[in-house]
Amino acid sequence: MDTRTAVASRILELCKQQNIKVNALARLSAVPPSTLKNILSGGSKNPGIVTIKSLCDGLNISLTEFFATETFRTLEQEIK
Repeated sequence: MDTRTAVASRILELCKQQNIKVNALARLSAVPPSTLKNILSGGSKNPGIVTIKSLCDGLNISLTEFFATETFRTLEQEIK
C-alpha cells in the first residue's frame, strides 16, 4: 500500500469509527469537501500535513493518533 492510499483508508476508517460522513468531516475540519474527496479518490497525490492536521482536529484526535497504525508503521519506502 502506498502512503496516499493509506491516508485515504485511515480517514475512511476514522469516519466509520466515529459514525460520521465524509461531508460532515469536511464541515467539522473546515476542509473544503472537494479537497477531502480528492484525497479519498486519489486525485490529490500528496495531501499536505496541514490538511491532515485539520482533519484530525475535526475528528478530535492528534496527528500521532492518526498515524499510529500498523499500516503506517509498515509502509515501504516509496522513493528507491
